[in-house]
Amino acid sequence: MAKGYLTTHVLDTASGKPAAGLAVVLYALEGGARRELARMTTNDDGRTDSPILPAGDFATGSYELEFHAGAYLDAAGVPPESPRFLDVIPLRFGISDPESHYHVPLLLSPFGYSTYRGS
Repeated sequence: MAKGYLTTHVLDTASGKPAAGLAVVLYALEGGARRELARMTTNDDGRTDSPILPAGDFATGSYELEFHAGAYLDAAGVPPESPRFLDVIPLRFGISDPESHYHVPLLLSPFGYSTYRGS
């Protein structure tokens, strides 16, 4: 069994706070299709309460994380444009080492975002 796992952390860089209440969906990408694996919401620290992909389900392959930024920004009271510049942010990435911790954070503002492989 693989020992690796997947986590995230979302920070609202415009407010300088963790992005609490942001919906995150994980998909496996297989032959051009997406298969939903997990659906979670960030806690008060901007993290999920458990790994998005725990060790028991962790496997090499291609994945996509969807961050539902538009709904979060609406709930946070950020004045909306119509339509919002950022709504659902898809991040596609690969897992090549089944023994590693993959951490995919998102730094978010209403008009931009960045990500990286964290630790």
